[in-house]
Amino acid sequence: MVPTRAQSPRVNRRGVPLHASSGDDVGGRADRARECGVRVVGDPHSGYAAGMTSPSPRPPAPSETTGEPDSLTRADRLRRLAVVVAEIFCLVGTLVGIGVIGQRVEESAGGALSDDATLIAPAGPAFSIWTPIYLGLLAYTVWQFVPRNAGRSRTRATGWLAAASMVLNAVWLLVTQQGWIWVSVVVIVALLVVLVVLVSRLGRERATDGWERLTVDVTFGLYLGWVSVATFANIAAALVDSGNDVGVGSNAAVAVAVLTIVALVGVTLARSLGGRWSVAFAMAWGLAWITVGRFTDEPRSAATGIAAAVAAVIVLLAAAGSRGRARGAWTR
Repeated sequence: MVPTRAQSPRVNRRGVPLHASSGDDVGGRADRARECGVRVVGDPHSGYAAGMTSPSPRPPAPSETTGEPDSLTRADRLRRLAVVVAEIFCLVGTLVGIGVIGQRVEESAGGALSDDATLIAPAGPAFSIWTPIYLGLLAYTVWQFVPRNAGRSRTRATGWLAAASMVLNAVWLLVTQQGWIWVSVVVIVALLVVLVVLVSRLGRERATDGWERLTVDVTFGLYLGWVSVATFANIAAALVDSGNDVGVGSNAAVAVAVLTIVALVGVTLARSLGGRWSVAFAMAWGLAWITVGRFTDEPRSAATGIAAAVAAVIVLLAAAGSRGRARGAWTR
């Protein structure tokens, strides 16, 4: 009788026979699972209860490691950084404009831009509107840098325009320091165009909360309204500085004509932008201070003062009427 060779039992890596018992079957399956990279419940090396498996952990998403949405593109990051740089440049220009670095605006360009240089120059207190505008621009810079805001279509449509407006603001202040009054007209007209486009784009999407409405809609609405009046005052200052003085009576007639155009611009903006109160308020603010200036300071002109007051009322009524026709819109 030929002796048969005993077959060696199958063992796992630790030398434990496989399929020896139900418990051994579980152990064998666990070994094979571990070899495939699957965590096993009940395995002393995995910390799970017997016989259960768990998939390998997924790698972290980019948003979990960077804190930014997955949809934030390279263009978004570049744009929000450009806005920060533009805001810093704007702050430098502001320091120049208020006299911390250079001359104050009313003293630059030979006084051509002072509050008594022309008939349609607003009285001094009118310029305090720059305080909420500059604070709003600073708040906007912070708001647009937040990742969840930077990737929104509203920010993408307006971010570069906001940066351009800040740069143009600073350039205007620097240009007036050099006395280049007609160059300042070109700059402020460009600024007006940029702001019109920017505010019109804000109407494409509703603000998500009150803070955004205040930081974005109200800030750029005030900005646009004030620059609309300031543009005409700047043009008048350039004309007077160039020696275009046609006499007291004729100057008043020209001033009334210009204020009529300002009122028409206000009506047009109200209709095209849905009657934004911030735009209308800033325009009415500037016009009201023209009225104050012409009745209380030189050069005095009752006709100009009355025309400015009427223009302010027209602008506010136009905004109210436009909001009534566009009731339910998210204009501010």
